[in-house]
Amino acid sequence: MTEGVQTSPAFAPRVFSGIQPSGGLTLGNYLGALKRFAQSQNTGVQSIYCMVDMHAITVWQDPASLKRATRELCAGFMASGVDPEKSVLFNQSQVSGHAELAWIFNCVARMGWMQRMTQWKDKAGKNQQNASLGLFAYPALMAADILLYHATHVPVGEDQKQHVELTRDIAIKFNHDFGVDFFPIPEPVIEGAATRVMSLRDGTKKMSKSDPSDMARINMTDDADAIASKIRKAKTDPEALPSEAEGLEGRAEARNLVNIYAALADMTVDEVLRDVGGRQFSEFKPMLSDLAVAKLSPISGEMARLMENPSEIDAILARGAERAREIATPIIDRTFEIVGMVR
Repeated sequence: MTEGVQTSPAFAPRVFSGIQPSGGLTLGNYLGALKRFAQSQNTGVQSIYCMVDMHAITVWQDPASLKRATRELCAGFMASGVDPEKSVLFNQSQVSGHAELAWIFNCVARMGWMQRMTQWKDKAGKNQQNASLGLFAYPALMAADILLYHATHVPVGEDQKQHVELTRDIAIKFNHDFGVDFFPIPEPVIEGAATRVMSLRDGTKKMSKSDPSDMARINMTDDADAIASKIRKAKTDPEALPSEAEGLEGRAEARNLVNIYAALADMTVDEVLRDVGGRQFSEFKPMLSDLAVAKLSPISGEMARLMENPSEIDAILARGAERAREIATPIIDRTFEIVGMVR
């Protein structure tokens, strides 16, 4: 949560966020989400973290790969420090309320709202007639994910902010249509030096598991040698590092590496540049490499350990789903009652 963010006194603060189990966790997932999730669970605000496997199937998934990716994502959460005793950690499809509330929100949301979604335009492109209905409608499912738990704060990357804004619109319209103050109006929470981690080969593009070059990203399963090699070969420019953040303007690769260092070290960009300003990348890259290996190698090792025992992961997810249902059931029951449907 960020300081100064207010919510209605009728709703206790609660955090919800989800990640698609589409395989291949990267440094971007860790710095933009998992690391922040682990830190926020100690604020005293209830945190609910979900592997959104129902979102993943808006495009075709190999069933065995999806099951493995869901477990690997759960392992990534825990290896990054998310404690399933402190936070609610589960996969979406085990809680039927997500699908039930999504249908109600499909009937609240307007076609025009959905058609304006940037990610719909990007993912469907010119092939919209052949895209799945789920891909078009999934922002309503995302709204259901959040509002099923009366979440008030949603940690997201900048590219998902539009979907939280749609969630707000749906909550407002539902409350207005039925004359209630039932759903909170959630706030997107975007913070940190590296909320959007960029490619190591092109600082203007987001780091992605789908990039054809494995050198463009650091995978959370990479070992120390792979991490060091990718940072050593990361694209840079010939100029020395500046002493102030303004000096990074127009230097996308330099900004990206400094942002990554700042996020891993829990420093601000200005603090990093006060230490390294004037240095060449030949000096800075080994510093970043050592830091990344120290922070990430234990995580990849713990993920590998957890993946050797899938039944342990399944038991954690089942317990998390049980806890999630305890929160969600009275909310979905009351929603049905407000709408006038008999359960």
